[in-house]
Amino acid sequence: MNVTFRRTAVCLATVALVAGCTTKNTGDSGGTSTGDDASTSTSSGPVTLKDGSKVKLALIPGGAHPYFQPWKSTGQQDKTEFKLGDVTFNETSEWDQGKQNNVINSLAAQGYNAFGIFGVSPTDINSTFEDLKAKGFAVGSLASCPAGNANSADFCLSTDVETAAYKAAKATIAAIGGQGTIVHLTGNNVDSNTQRRIAGVKKAVAETGGKVTELPVITDIDTDLSTAQKAVADLLASKGKDIKGIVTTAYNPAVAAADGVAGSKLPIKVVAIDDDAKILAGIKSGGVAATVTQNPVGQAYVGAWLLALLQSKQCTMKDPGVIVDSGSFVVTKANVDTYDQERQAKTKELQTEFASHLSCQ
Repeated sequence: MNVTFRRTAVCLATVALVAGCTTKNTGDSGGTSTGDDASTSTSSGPVTLKDGSKVKLALIPGGAHPYFQPWKSTGQQDKTEFKLGDVTFNETSEWDQGKQNNVINSLAAQGYNAFGIFGVSPTDINSTFEDLKAKGFAVGSLASCPAGNANSADFCLSTDVETAAYKAAKATIAAIGGQGTIVHLTGNNVDSNTQRRIAGVKKAVAETGGKVTELPVITDIDTDLSTAQKAVADLLASKGKDIKGIVTTAYNPAVAAADGVAGSKLPIKVVAIDDDAKILAGIKSGGVAATVTQNPVGQAYVGAWLLALLQSKQCTMKDPGVIVDSGSFVVTKANVDTYDQERQAKTKELQTEFASHLSCQ
C-alpha cells in the first residue's frame, strides 16, 4: 500500500496533556470501548469527546484495496463508541483523483462534515483539502500525506514508509545471515512513497558494507495480484538461483512472493508487508521470514477521534497540518501471536501524542 510520511520534530515520547482538556486514567486503551457513562464521556483517550452527535464522518480511501478494509469495521466502532451522527466508508474512487473529488463532493452534499481521506494524487490532494476546509469541514489526511512540504489538512496520520522499508530490509538481511543478494519488490515507481521505500531499503543494504548486494528494484507491480504474480514468476525463473532474499514493500507483491517462493521450493527468504492471512500463516510455518505491519486500525480510530473533536468545535489544532507516524511493526515467528498488542499500545500512544497538538475547551 502506498503511504507516506514527512519528517517533523514530532515527539514520540509520552507527552503532557493539554491544559483545559479532560484527561482519562492510564488504564484506558485506545481502540477499544471503555464503557464510560455516555452522559460524561463518549471516547477513550486523553481528551474526552463531549458530543459527537452532529459529526458525520466519511472515511475515503483512494480505491478498493485490502489495506483499507480495517477502516470499514473501525468506522462502525467509531460511530458506536464516539456516538457520532453517522459514519460511512466509501472506496469507489477507482484510484482516480477526479472521481475521488466527486465522491467527496457528493458526501458533503449529503451532510457529511468530517473527512478522513487517502488522497489518490499526493501532488493534487491539498487543493481538495483546502476546498473542504473553506466549507468549514474537519479534514484528516490518513495513510498518506500530500507531496512536498505542505499539508493543508488539519493533520496527517500515516506510516513513515522509509522507516518501514528500512525495517523490512534489515529483517531480510538478518534472515539471510548478513550476506548475499536480495531484491526489492514494490509499487508505482513515480509515486514519491515508492521512492522513499527504495531509499529505506538501499540504506539498510549500504550499512552492510558490501556484504549484501541488491538487484535492480522491481516496481509497478502492486496494481493487482495477477500482475505481481507474473512479475514474481519471471523473477524466479530468471534470477531465482542467485537470490537469497526478497523484500516486499507493497501488498500484492508480498502475497505473490510468499506464494511464488513456496511453490518454487527455492531457499529464498521472504520478508513481506502488512498482515494478510497468507503472510501470517507463512510466518508460522516458516515459509515467510518476517513481515512489517502498519496500523490502519489506528489511523481510522485515532483519525475519527481527532476529526470528531475538531468538527464538534471542542478542540482546534495548535499547529494545523502536523504529521505523525502511525507506526510500523516487525513481525517474526517469535511475536506473530502477540504483535497486535504492540500495535494497540501504539494507537493509545498516538492519542496521547496528538493531545499535545490540541487546544480544547
